Amino acid sequence: MTTTLRHWLALLARVVVGVVLVWAGLAKVADPLGSVAAVNAYDLLPGSLVEPIGYGLPAVEIVAGAALVLGIMTRGAAVLAALLFLAFVIGISTAWARGLEIDCGCFGGGGYDPDASSSYPWEIARDVALLAASLFVVRVGAGRLALDSLLFRRSTVSADVDDDVAHDRHPDHRPDRRTGEV
Repeated sequence: MTTTLRHWLALLARVVVGVVLVWAGLAKVADPLGSVAAVNAYDLLPGSLVEPIGYGLPAVEIVAGAALVLGIMTRGAAVLAALLFLAFVIGISTAWARGLEIDCGCFGGGGYDPDASSSYPWEIARDVALLAASLFVVRVGAGRLALDSLLFRRSTVSADVDDDVAHDRHPDHRPDRRTGEV
């Protein structure tokens, strides 16, 4: 895969993941008690953590999603997104394995849902795909049209020095021992 293609795919991946996170976070912000109820329905966390996670998760999703869409601190936001999607996959998988019939609460809602088990495979597949997209962004970087490239631009002088150092280390550019020329 060419570098240009990787960078365009990274843009696509980060925007898709970012929009999904912002959408999910905004849906939960509108109903904070529903968000807490959705976290509680999984019955995975100690009671003392349910409220802080239920209230805090929407803000984390919105911030991470916005950072990905804008391309700000992209790799860190993508790592956070990957951890979120991993947690979501684990949560939904354990709910399914334990026979719980709950709405995932991914985009608001949560709680009992009599048809939930039929949705679990699709929800897990969606979150695995978003996890893979997040890891792709971690690996490749922000890609095109990211604010990271403006905020963290390497200076021309340091880029030239780095290129010279890399050039000097390249095996085809070793000085000839007799003449000292490259």
